[in-house]
Amino acid sequence: MLFFELIKKKRDGRELSREEIEFIVSSYTRGDVPDYQVSAFLMATFLRGMTRAETSALLQSMLHSGQVLDFSEFPARKIDKHSTGGVGDKTSLILSPVVAAGGVYVPMLSGRGLGHTGGTLDKLEAIPGFSVDLSLERFREILGKVGCAMIGQTAEVAPADKKLYALRDVTATVESMPLICASIMSKKLAEGIDGLVLDVKTGSGAFMKSDEDSEALARLMVEAGDDMGKRMVALITDMDQPLGNKVGNALEVEECIEVLRGGGPEDLRILSLELCGWMFYLGERVNTVEEGKHLAWDLIATGRALDKFRAMIEEQGGDTQIVDAPWKLPRAQRVGNIFAPQEGFVTAIACEQVGIASLLLGGGRAKKEDKIDPAVGITLQKKVGDFVHVNDTLCTIHYNDDGNLADVRDMLTEAFKIGEHLPATPRPLIHKVIRGKNA
Repeated sequence: MLFFELIKKKRDGRELSREEIEFIVSSYTRGDVPDYQVSAFLMATFLRGMTRAETSALLQSMLHSGQVLDFSEFPARKIDKHSTGGVGDKTSLILSPVVAAGGVYVPMLSGRGLGHTGGTLDKLEAIPGFSVDLSLERFREILGKVGCAMIGQTAEVAPADKKLYALRDVTATVESMPLICASIMSKKLAEGIDGLVLDVKTGSGAFMKSDEDSEALARLMVEAGDDMGKRMVALITDMDQPLGNKVGNALEVEECIEVLRGGGPEDLRILSLELCGWMFYLGERVNTVEEGKHLAWDLIATGRALDKFRAMIEEQGGDTQIVDAPWKLPRAQRVGNIFAPQEGFVTAIACEQVGIASLLLGGGRAKKEDKIDPAVGITLQKKVGDFVHVNDTLCTIHYNDDGNLADVRDMLTEAFKIGEHLPATPRPLIHKVIRGKNA
């Protein structure tokens, strides 16, 4: 086959065969074609889209470009969760130990943050000594011993995705739904899981800003998992304001510990229990999602979930002292406050602006090679619906370098919208649930 002809075929809106897509993926993974030709193919795909058959072929070609893990020696179900990303979205650090404490295995290959969204690996690395760069053999060992393990994507797993994502990131093709679906699902299905809970964000802080786009992506991924015989569910959840109160890597780890101790912000606690409930249900640990939520709360209340978090940290080389003494997490040297300029209700928070502000402080990456400061971030003192007086603190900035501080202050001041009246119908935390045919 000629790669040029396949670019032309997709450019003209014609459907590619499974063999042609397999040729594209395998050729690029081996390094047989240059980046510029694959970039052209990605842009043609972005503009023309893909049929369900093409998307399925792309997913499976990327999945089988590397090793597909097999954890069949472990007796219980293997269930993972994936979020499409947002600001303050830290639930993985809560779900993994809770669900593992309830007897379901959670093998989690996670990613790093890019742009305004935070990454699970970056949060974990805020824990002193915690290693996310483990071999698959060590990953399996920890999973069997603890019930959960959280590492980065290795060279053996979906190498096609690793190459294609890096190229998508610099060619303005990240938002293509078929490419998102194939990227996420190839990594997750390579984990050897039996089922997957998808947390698809919607709103100003999400990649998919509208409910319609979020639902379309969710259905595409659920159908892809259905085709592979997995138990699937997708929750469309709100990202019109940050999840929880803390944004920034060490700050978010601290907030997760609060939830694992039975406290923490209400929105983070409610969503975490809901996702746990679905993970227990897909893992056949309970008969209903509600029963799964009750089990999750019991595991938190009795301290078993926190013990499991401590065990995972220890096995992955981290400092377990932070579980009982979270003040030993990295701390910023300086803090500053953003004050309310007028009286009224907080009617909205421009979520993406909060994420960008955290990035400018050093808490995220504009480019993959950027170094993250785990200590910096933002603590929200007010959320949507709260009433404020003039000069009440809206949020607190945690920073070490004041190079971008003026821009961050302006951005956060503008992010908080204050008005006389709240919307008649507040946005729900969970917009919709989409169940797969095997769930």
